[in-house]
Amino acid sequence: METISASRLNCWQLCRLKFWFRYVLRLPKPSPPALYVGSIVHSVLQSWNLGRWRHKTVDIEALKQTFHENWKEEQAEAVINWQGEEEAEQTTGWALLETYFRETPITLDEKPEAVEVSVEADLSEHGLPKLIGVIDLVRAGGRIVDFKTASQTPTVKKAQHLHEAQTSCYAIMYRESTGRKETGIELHHLVKLKKPKIVVTPFGPMTDNQQTRLFKGIESYVSGLDREDFVPSPGLHCQSCEFFDNCRSWH
Repeated sequence: METISASRLNCWQLCRLKFWFRYVLRLPKPSPPALYVGSIVHSVLQSWNLGRWRHKTVDIEALKQTFHENWKEEQAEAVINWQGEEEAEQTTGWALLETYFRETPITLDEKPEAVEVSVEADLSEHGLPKLIGVIDLVRAGGRIVDFKTASQTPTVKKAQHLHEAQTSCYAIMYRESTGRKETGIELHHLVKLKKPKIVVTPFGPMTDNQQTRLFKGIESYVSGLDREDFVPSPGLHCQSCEFFDNCRSWH
């Protein structure tokens, strides 16, 4: 195991058996509608950010067309269990984007420092694998942004706690790539309510304690893989897990 990413670490910490099904056995499963909607929303936000980075005029109608084109094209390589709700999910996805473009704290004339950039950090001096990932957006001045879709309004404490490992990963890779310390981190939640809303959760720069917590988590991940410690972690998250039936039959 030569590399690790925030998504793999998060999956491992959520449920080690789910990690086994997804990353070791690579069991094919239909993508949950919420995951597909999130992926399309991310692709349109990427287009919006790239347009600002290139100093191009941002046209909402063109972004709407991109949304519908991506919605159709990406399904050619994905299996989605829509359960008759595709049209409603598509409407929700665009409503989230419309709300974001109307209420975003990012001005149209703010040029990003980076958009959807692949980054990595060599952690060998800590006895850990190479950290790899993709950062959604780096705002001017070195402020890292990660976009998320959610069905519930996040609170600041819960958002910061649940996503600490991921944001710490981004901070480490940003510092490795630029030689500079990030000025802060923001989570931009696009919340799927009857009336969609945007919630921005700010973080300060990663602290020494957060880095230590991350490294301890990665150490646990590495040792768990070595032991093949793939055991289930039952909880509320099981309700939406695509591997529920596989888990029930596991022995």
